Amino acid sequence: MKSKITSIQKLLFFVFVFSQSPLKADSSGIASGPIVGYSTLKEVLVWVQTEKKASVILEYSEIGNLKQKFLSEEIQTVSKTGYIAKLIANRVKPGKHYIYNLIVDGKKIEAKHPQRFQAQSFFTAGQNPPDFTFALGSCAYVNEAEYDVPGKPYGGDYFIYDSILSKKPDFMLWLGDNIYLRETDWDSKTGFLHRYKHQRGIPELGPLFASLHHYAIWDDHDFGPNDGDSSFWMKETAEEMFKLHWGNPNFAKEGIYGSFTWGDSQFFLLDDRTFRTANNNKAVGPRQILGEKQFQWFANSLAFSKATFKFVAIGGQFLNPNPVYENYSTYPEEKNKILSAIRDLKIKNVIFLTGDRHHTELNLLKEDGVEPIYDFTVSPLTSGTYSVTEKNSLRIEDTLVEQRNFGLISVTGNKGERKLLLQIFDVKGKELWKKEIIPNP
Repeated sequence: MKSKITSIQKLLFFVFVFSQSPLKADSSGIASGPIVGYSTLKEVLVWVQTEKKASVILEYSEIGNLKQKFLSEEIQTVSKTGYIAKLIANRVKPGKHYIYNLIVDGKKIEAKHPQRFQAQSFFTAGQNPPDFTFALGSCAYVNEAEYDVPGKPYGGDYFIYDSILSKKPDFMLWLGDNIYLRETDWDSKTGFLHRYKHQRGIPELGPLFASLHHYAIWDDHDFGPNDGDSSFWMKETAEEMFKLHWGNPNFAKEGIYGSFTWGDSQFFLLDDRTFRTANNNKAVGPRQILGEKQFQWFANSLAFSKATFKFVAIGGQFLNPNPVYENYSTYPEEKNKILSAIRDLKIKNVIFLTGDRHHTELNLLKEDGVEPIYDFTVSPLTSGTYSVTEKNSLRIEDTLVEQRNFGLISVTGNKGERKLLLQIFDVKGKELWKKEIIPNP
């Protein structure tokens, strides 16, 4: 059924773009985007950045009823916020798919790629939850020779984004190091704006951004200097820029953590930088990554959640027992605090989703009488790769990947019989491995 709908979408998209518009098409005025952000039952966000001050409106139509057009509230883009508009489609219906266009200063912008979004499907107690698939990855470097280290370019294989799109996931989760700030960027708001705009300017990202929903967390290279922590002098600006450039449905007042649901799964998007104790600061204790306020929110959220699966996204590895590369084992007090909370609350089906390491692996912590916990590290997308030297007793055999790659997670099955399929693909979309996880009832 999914492939049939996709074919119809493609056909109707071109009909819509070329024959349904009474407005004159114009390809100018867009600096970056569009990017489809969050999806709920009743609204969807679409992000766009214009080249200069402009009036922007989102026009959208339900597939199968193209004659009925809806318009978002008009937004004026301004220099203070980087000429960025977050447009809300608030007349969508649950489970419906839509095509959309942007109207800038009264002119419809010619779509360079299919532009689609969907409202999440509604289900009630006793009904089967919807099946869905999402893509995930981290460490996305885009070369800029003027500001890069001389020598072999660090980034490459940008066509990986075409490979991700070809798998037709419902959304993508960016696991940090999404933009790679340089020394010329992190000392000013102007620098942050430049890095986001440059990173999103490669043509390979356009189709992916325009037709998949996107959610994100950050790690040090979205935050500031390498291995950045709570002492970073520009952390308020980093937070402002992250919140401005991503379409998550919610953010904490301080920090970028938040949560969303898709089907019967809940996603906890954690902030591993705002409250972090410096790696080299051994003089204070207890050392922390989340900090007490975020930890309490996270523990309460897990306790409240009725979701079948609890996906926990955080920039660095959680389970790896080796204290390397500022992972959670280098902050043992808080790591044990989180594990104790999961055990004491008897939380089932917890899967950490992590990045940072420039390799991929699946870790499993399995103890007698305790629910198993997974840590799915997926890295890198377009950055350089590193060879793994440490022995990891929690790594599941044959899941180590030391090349550019991306992941997919599919959530399928009837109510009470849900399961996960984890897959890893190379840059061309060839499957490298897959693992099925059938949770405890």
